[in-house]
Amino acid sequence: MQLIIGLGNPGPGYADTRHNIGWLVLDALGTALGASAFVSDKRHRAEIAEARHAGQRLLLVKPQTFMNLSGESVGALMRFHKLSPQSVLVIYDDLAIPLGTVRIRPDGSAGGHNGVKSMIAHLQTQVFPRVRVGIGPQPPGIKSEQFVLARWNPTERPLLPGSIELAVSATRAVLEQGTEAAMQAFNGLKAAAGAP
Repeated sequence: MQLIIGLGNPGPGYADTRHNIGWLVLDALGTALGASAFVSDKRHRAEIAEARHAGQRLLLVKPQTFMNLSGESVGALMRFHKLSPQSVLVIYDDLAIPLGTVRIRPDGSAGGHNGVKSMIAHLQTQVFPRVRVGIGPQPPGIKSEQFVLARWNPTERPLLPGSIELAVSATRAVLEQGTEAAMQAFNGLKAAAGAP
């Protein structure tokens, strides 16, 4: 079994913000894989959908703890299903890379991302694969928190569908080919504006 985690914040006020691109990617991945509908798992404070792909059972997970406490939900699910951290694949926004690009990594620090920081704390390791979805560049004079919690602007919106599609393809590549091969294939690629 593999947990595919999309990081985001619950509630309509956050639905269209940059910080929630992990959930947009997870929704698109679920559609691509023919996953079940997301249902509430109150025990683990998450919304979860199920799918099968590349011979694996997948749980697509949206933690409902708010971003900064994401690790509480993920850690509880991982322990419940008796999974190792390497069975957790995390998709999240990264303002250090431009919108329209993704970066796959097998491990690493939180890089200032509070959701990932919470996951590292609760999984007690930073060795778990992740798909970082670019939302940058962050304009000068705007605080990071302001930027990630703001809605997409008209310049960004044409790049959003292609960026999501690229992240879905990158996630599938990690599942099908492994992290290293997916890194070779997708790190450095740029989505085209207006891609489906």
